[in-house]
Amino acid sequence: MVQVKVGDTVRVHYTGKLDDGTIFDTSIGGEPMELTIGEGRIIPGFEKSLIGMSPGESKTVKVPADQAYGPYIEEKVFEVERELFPEDLEPEVGQRLQILGADGRVTLVTVKNVSENRVVLDANHPLAGKDLTFEIELVEIV
Repeated sequence: MVQVKVGDTVRVHYTGKLDDGTIFDTSIGGEPMELTIGEGRIIPGFEKSLIGMSPGESKTVKVPADQAYGPYIEEKVFEVERELFPEDLEPEVGQRLQILGADGRVTLVTVKNVSENRVVLDANHPLAGKDLTFEIELVEIV
């Protein structure tokens, strides 16, 4: 029986859940996700769990935070003066924004708190520090 190995391109259906059962992402109802094993385009724990699977096989895997989006880092939470925002932008808690860093790189941040003069931003990935559970079905090896 053919099994997934590094370098294979595969198509998978998946459902990702948090420990409380909340679904944060799924391919069910849409096209399977296609990826090449070893390219590092998805979280390491998900990619590693596909190795050795055969087409048609399903499994549930728990991916610890350090094999997913990493730990939650408090130093990635910071305040900025509200006056630094464009006048036509009204920041709201939960809003995702792109900011340009001093190094010229774009960073995604989440608005955590808004006051009259300051805005608290969080540059952690929304799933940082969380263990994730995936229900995976290997549809095919392309």
